[in-house]
Amino acid sequence: MRLLILDRDGVINEESDHFVKSPAEWKPIPGSLEAIASAYQFGFTIIVVSNQSGLSRGLFNIDQLNKIHSQMLSEVAKLGGRIEAVFFCPHGPEGRCRCRKPKPGLLLDVGNRLNVNLNQATFIGDRASDIEAGQSVGAKFILVETGRGAETKSSFVSDPELLIHADLAAAVKWLVRVQ
Repeated sequence: MRLLILDRDGVINEESDHFVKSPAEWKPIPGSLEAIASAYQFGFTIIVVSNQSGLSRGLFNIDQLNKIHSQMLSEVAKLGGRIEAVFFCPHGPEGRCRCRKPKPGLLLDVGNRLNVNLNQATFIGDRASDIEAGQSVGAKFILVETGRGAETKSSFVSDPELLIHADLAAAVKWLVRVQ
C-alpha cells in the first residue's frame, strides 16, 4: 500500500485563527483537492489526520465537524479522488491525550487500523507538530509552505532531510514522479 497521510488545516484547506467551524468556513487551498484526486489516481491510499481542539473548546460540535468532513470528501470525489478516512484528535492543547500531534497517537492508529508500516508512508503537513509526529513514527515527511508552513520552514531550514514544497499540489506532483 502506498500511503499518503495529510494534515487538514493549512494543507488541504485555508487555515483560520478562529477555527474552521462550519462547511461554509471550509475553503480549499487552490489545487489541493485536485492534488488529492491525482494522488489517489496514482494509487495512493489517502488518510487525513487533524488536531481539532475546537471540539473541546465548544466552538463546534461533532455534527458540524462531520459536515465539514463530508463536504471535503464529496468535493474530492467529484474530482475522481478518494480520502479513505479522517482521523482527528478532539482534545485541547492542555489535555494529556496521546492523539494530539506532535504525539504519534493518530498516526499509530492509522498504522494499526490499516495494518501498515508507517515508515513506508508519506506525511504532508505545515506545522512543527506535524513534523515531530511524522518523524516519531518513521514516516517520510514533506512540509508545505501553505498554512503555517512558511513560518515553520524558518525553524527547520538547516534540516537537510526536510523536503519542502510550496503547496500540496507541488508536493503531490513531486511525489508521483519519485514513487
